[in-house]
Amino acid sequence: MTSDKGPKEPHDHGGRDHRNREAYKHRLKRMREQGMKPPIGGQEEQNRPKQDVSVDCGWGRIVFGQTFSDTRLLIETLRAEVPDHRDIAIYVRDPHVVLATAPQEVFLDPSHTYRLDFSTYRSASEPPHGFFIRRLTSEIDAQAINRIYAARSMVQVRPDFFWRQRDARSIVYFVAEDEHTGDVLGTVTGIDHSRVFNDPERGASLWCLASDPQARHRGIGEALVRRLAEHFMARGAAYLDLSVLHDNPAIRLYEKLGFKRVPFFTVKRKNHINEKLFTGPEQEEYEALNPYARLIVAEAHRRGISAEITDAAGGFFRLSYGGRSIHCRESLSELTSAVSMSICDDKSVTRRFVEAAGVRVPRQMTSDAGEEAIEGFLKQAGALVVKPARGEQGRGISVGVTTLEEIREAIEAAKAYCDTVLIEEMVEGEDLRLIVINYRLVAAAVRRPARIVADGHSSIEQLIATQSARRSAATGGESSIPLDAETERTVRAAGYTFADVPEEGTEIRVRRTANLHTGGTIHDVTDIIHPKLVDAAVSAARAINIPVVGIDLMIKSPQNPDYAFIEANERPGLANHEPQPTAERFVDLLFPLSMPASARLSAREGPKSE
Repeated sequence: MTSDKGPKEPHDHGGRDHRNREAYKHRLKRMREQGMKPPIGGQEEQNRPKQDVSVDCGWGRIVFGQTFSDTRLLIETLRAEVPDHRDIAIYVRDPHVVLATAPQEVFLDPSHTYRLDFSTYRSASEPPHGFFIRRLTSEIDAQAINRIYAARSMVQVRPDFFWRQRDARSIVYFVAEDEHTGDVLGTVTGIDHSRVFNDPERGASLWCLASDPQARHRGIGEALVRRLAEHFMARGAAYLDLSVLHDNPAIRLYEKLGFKRVPFFTVKRKNHINEKLFTGPEQEEYEALNPYARLIVAEAHRRGISAEITDAAGGFFRLSYGGRSIHCRESLSELTSAVSMSICDDKSVTRRFVEAAGVRVPRQMTSDAGEEAIEGFLKQAGALVVKPARGEQGRGISVGVTTLEEIREAIEAAKAYCDTVLIEEMVEGEDLRLIVINYRLVAAAVRRPARIVADGHSSIEQLIATQSARRSAATGGESSIPLDAETERTVRAAGYTFADVPEEGTEIRVRRTANLHTGGTIHDVTDIIHPKLVDAAVSAARAINIPVVGIDLMIKSPQNPDYAFIEANERPGLANHEPQPTAERFVDLLFPLSMPASARLSAREGPKSE
């Protein structure tokens, strides 16, 4: 527990067991009768294991079940769970009795407990490459940890909680930091059982291991686990335990490091966070949905809105609430008109509509203007973007084209997707995606092209394949880096070929477009976005008259008002913008009556651009 005066050690909840006290007094009496001296200053009392112990971790409490002798008290402790938190009762001695005591309130968590015996632990043969492990040192670290938690759909923690716990002796936080950028790549939390409740077994436990799904480095999770294990070994702990869902792929990592399953059980409360763990598997069609559709359907389920999946492969579903029913394909719904969709479908048409609304656009021409006109345009602009007038997910786009020969090749590549090809001046800067729902900004994120970091022994082609596999795994197959002509051209522009083996630590951009489907990464900037950029996005949405849209701008900085409009996406991927409430605002738009009364009142004030 903590206070304004700084961190304190976790304490008992409910007092010591009366029978244990009486047994201790009886033992002291016998020692005096036999002429033995009792412990000086109550030392033995201080070293005895504490009873009825739980530890606040910010996202919820760890309830140490082995310290509870009264099942009813354990249940009462779980009933005290704070809303929107997740308490975990581990080492529960008699889980069947606990479940029988409160079957409507608690459930047996489908997790395994694994233990790393420090007597058999072997250190890594070599240190991590490209990053290092350190303790949490600032509130900025705490914010980065929350960003990673959000990306992994974990319960977040108030940043000041991390900060107040930085000197606590019972809880330790480690982070992985990129050697070059200083970015936090991953995190792990550890609890020292001896300091929490005088554990006679000298145990420790691992919690909240998570890495940034967009991190390019290998071995982040392993390095964090090893650092935590070695931290506790140095402090005399005997083992390190962890609880992991039975089907979590991370089990392979734990077994590789020497963790073995042990027969301990975990109990949790039935709440909305844990819902999918105790309601049984989702219908088969739900599992077949892509992450963009699944996010929306899950939000509908949370509100009691009926969801009928009409075509899982295509991401189609029908939501029904009261007398209202709306058919959707991911974030595209029946509320988007065919006219609005056709405006977004043709990039040249989109450009004309938003330009007429006062939104700044780059200069543009079509490929049928003739080679002489194209050459003159190239001389004026210096570098061009060639793209199909219709298409999505970055297909057929060539960026940074600087010669007539490259333009001809890029035009042919674009024509594979659309007969009409656009040639546009290249605007230097970063790619900004703004999600506008009901003509209000909901999320803003900078999207960056795929990059690789050399390890000193793999070829660029191998590095791309490895990075692509990692991105695909992190996004459920939605993101990967194609080994195509555009990737090869980008690598060649950086001075390399696919077969080259760059020096260790060298960072190379392998795509020019920041599209997530081609391996790009996304970085939330909603809280720092300049109002002029918000105005431009909302103006573009109004010009198209579209209720849900992703507006793409090229910018110098999220905090700078300069921009150039690139395109509008009528079916933006809402799942890419967590922790911003994109799915919530989408369902609000479809079913206003499902919103809390306070939110409906706020919505009646009218749309705002800031």
